[in-house]
Amino acid sequence: MNEIILINISGSDRPGVTSTITGILADHQVNILDIGQAVIHDSLTLGLLVEVPSGLEASSILKDILFRTHEMGMQVRFLPVTPESYEQWVSGQGKQRHIVTLLARKISARHIAAVTDIVARYELNIDRIDRLSGRVSLAAGAQQSKACVELSVRGFLADASDFRQELLRLASELDIDIAYQEDNMFRRTRRLVAFDMDSTLIEAEVIDELAAAAGVGSQVAEITERAMRGEIDFTESFKARVALLKGLDESVLEGIAQRLPITEGAERLISTLKRMGYKTAILSGGFTYFGEYLKAKLGIDYVYANTLAIADGKVSGEVEGIVVDGQRKAELLREIARRESIDLEQVIAVGDGANDLPMLSIAGLGIAFRAKPIVRENAKQSISTLGLDGILYLLGISDRLSS
Repeated sequence: MNEIILINISGSDRPGVTSTITGILADHQVNILDIGQAVIHDSLTLGLLVEVPSGLEASSILKDILFRTHEMGMQVRFLPVTPESYEQWVSGQGKQRHIVTLLARKISARHIAAVTDIVARYELNIDRIDRLSGRVSLAAGAQQSKACVELSVRGFLADASDFRQELLRLASELDIDIAYQEDNMFRRTRRLVAFDMDSTLIEAEVIDELAAAAGVGSQVAEITERAMRGEIDFTESFKARVALLKGLDESVLEGIAQRLPITEGAERLISTLKRMGYKTAILSGGFTYFGEYLKAKLGIDYVYANTLAIADGKVSGEVEGIVVDGQRKAELLREIARRESIDLEQVIAVGDGANDLPMLSIAGLGIAFRAKPIVRENAKQSISTLGLDGILYLLGISDRLSS
């Protein structure tokens, strides 16, 4: 009968370790059933699950490996595996797979201990833990740093929503972001990202900037507050605020556009997505003028927003066409996906306000970005601690691959 042996090798990382060990196994015609390797701070760990065909002398093979690892200054352990144990391991490959992602400016042992405790209580096995963020100098300031650790876990979840809610409560308690996703084929085949504009792609609300320039900042703020209290709907409040801008000189728009503060990580995120072949869109309840400015600056593919009517070089106080509210954003997202022949499961939507929830809810990956509490609670994922490029971590893209 064939023998199954688990070989664990550890020591200082150096070129040629894997090729040397697998070369010995090849010389003895040994089959490799599983292999995994990790390097942490120049310390290598290599694991191989091998099958030694009957008729071959396992002790001779292990002696050769022991001799070579000793020459390289490395440690080796051998563990026999029973056929029953091996078959039980094989049967586990049909279990559900999940991805849990931790994002913060700095990740501590407390963060990882708390997350893995929840994973253990739901009887999920951790198959792999990877650091997706780049190496950070100890001298780097907390505000400039970012950290991300991804856990690949396996097991059956009777109710994934309960698991997600526990992670969300922990994230709020520890002031970090924790994302949970099923590890399915759609996670690796996303093709379209749609962004809200104000307070998402830019760190400003354009209508507030326009109102300040028109000298009606307080009146616009009052209408906004009434809308937030639910006294008037988005479309009504939007038209009322735009009406107050009547008479504003068109030249003011260009000055505001040039001063728009781009959100942290936006440029890096979009340039990376473009290199990867993604389509990008702005779906905004703001104004087309500023969306087109960002389209040119960032290389966005689609822009849908509200057209501010101009007459004789002045803002007329009216909006042309259909107001882009929450439902309209969802309709436009579906329309772009159809045009690009993209399944909605392959779509990512990002926003911060209640009017973004309809598009966040239909996208395969809906992300509340630095959002209001009600949006964070209802979105599939939430990022509050990092910039927009933190979205790359949710796609499993490391800093090394995106730099």
